[in-house]
Amino acid sequence: MITSVFKKSTPLNYSLAVILILVFFFLFQIQEPSWVGSYFLMFQKISLLCFILASFFMINFIVKKNGLSKDNGYSILFYLLFILFFPAILNDSNLLYANFFILLSLRRLISLQSLKASKEKIFDASFWILLASLFQFWCILFLILVFISIIFHVSRDYRNWILPFIALLAVGILFLTTSLIFDFDAVKFIQDRAVIDLSIDYFKNNYENGAFSIYVSVVLFFVVSMLMTLSNRPQIVHISYKKVVAWFFIAVLVFILSPDKSNDLLLFTIAPLTIMATSHVEYVQQKLNNEIVFYVLICCSLFTFFSQL
Repeated sequence: MITSVFKKSTPLNYSLAVILILVFFFLFQIQEPSWVGSYFLMFQKISLLCFILASFFMINFIVKKNGLSKDNGYSILFYLLFILFFPAILNDSNLLYANFFILLSLRRLISLQSLKASKEKIFDASFWILLASLFQFWCILFLILVFISIIFHVSRDYRNWILPFIALLAVGILFLTTSLIFDFDAVKFIQDRAVIDLSIDYFKNNYENGAFSIYVSVVLFFVVSMLMTLSNRPQIVHISYKKVVAWFFIAVLVFILSPDKSNDLLLFTIAPLTIMATSHVEYVQQKLNNEIVFYVLICCSLFTFFSQL
């Protein structure tokens, strides 16, 4: 039934996805209703919702525009289900802003395979990644993917290797200007965030631990599926899928290195995992197996979401 509903991209799919996003967003937000009496906090919640919706449509655009998915609505459904594993994401502004900027950068990097406006795409991708790092410092590691993309597509032109550093200079100037305007210590701002913490003992309760464990199991299933079937995929999308896999492992590294660790930091792994999950469902082509995957994932997502409210 689920595969039938989302098998084609229709206005109904998008409408249903938006409605579900709104429902789960407000179910989480009403747990702490104090924001209702403040116009500033209400505006902040609305802005978070806008970034969440924009992220959904951005991941859908990435997979459709670059041939990583057929004309279906699986990507937005998977993205929603994975986010439900960690509902606190819906209230973490820094992570949501950083994740959206990372999606903007990955949109440019994956489209680099067309070799059109390659220099603009490399600069834009680097700029968005560096901007994201101001909200979550270790997002700077996604610059690795910029250089991987250069190696894959445009390594012969030395100017392409310089562009990320030009983007660094541009973001640095903007950041220093902002620090002067708002009178805060730019160096201390970076020093406080450029900290490595490898501990993974942050769980506040068994429900967070359970959500993490179930998510890891789901990750292993889809990542192993992608790695085992990659050679059988159409040659034209091999490099794109390799970048998606690299994107995922860099996101895991961001999670491992980041201080003040929480399950929310796994947000950066959700977009590449969504692409791999969508690819798995399309590759298998067995309706019963796909229905089982969706129903199991829906049950896990709803359980972890409501258990952490």
